[in-house]
Amino acid sequence: MIQHVHQALAQVRLMRRYVIEKQRFKGYSGRARALSGCVALMASFWLSQRPGRAGGYALAVWLAVALAGAAINFGAVLFWFLSDTAADRQARRLKPAIEVLPALAAGAVITAAFWRDGAFDYIVPVWMIIFGIANLASRHVLPREIAWIGLYYMASGTALLLLYPRAGLSNPWPMGIVFFVGEWLGGLVIFFDRPERPSWASFLGFNLARERNDPAAK
Repeated sequence: MIQHVHQALAQVRLMRRYVIEKQRFKGYSGRARALSGCVALMASFWLSQRPGRAGGYALAVWLAVALAGAAINFGAVLFWFLSDTAADRQARRLKPAIEVLPALAAGAVITAAFWRDGAFDYIVPVWMIIFGIANLASRHVLPREIAWIGLYYMASGTALLLLYPRAGLSNPWPMGIVFFVGEWLGGLVIFFDRPERPSWASFLGFNLARERNDPAAK
């Protein structure tokens, strides 16, 4: 009797794991996220070499970084949608990616308002908080560890807003470091959440020849 109970529980756990796996959104690319984090860090280095050019110039650079990150990540989603047989080119498969757009749109509206009023100081921490909200919004369709990435962004933005409110855009390193770490961690969470136990070599792109025949290996 006890053995039958254990077998039934094991089957329930297996079924639950199967349902969760079917609900996971596979369109995001872990390597794309890591790459966008590298872009943010390079922007910090670029701005650090131009200490006298803050304010509007720095904001323009970070907006370019944001657009590049969106192009990299949503480009990867589009590639998955068009090439992966699991997506089956059904528009509903893109719903998890679309659900983060309201938070990003709110960030764009707030940024425009700050830019209009010349209030550049609070843009960076507000971006971090909003990006954290976007990550938390994806926690039901991504690995559960992604919630910690969202909390990391929110905690970083809150700490910067309350403890270092005048950092603004004059110091490029908080923005670059926070997003570099967050995007790399998020990329690792997404990339290694695969049943075939991917390796660091595959994450760093050392087996791209094999992956050309396997669009799901991202």
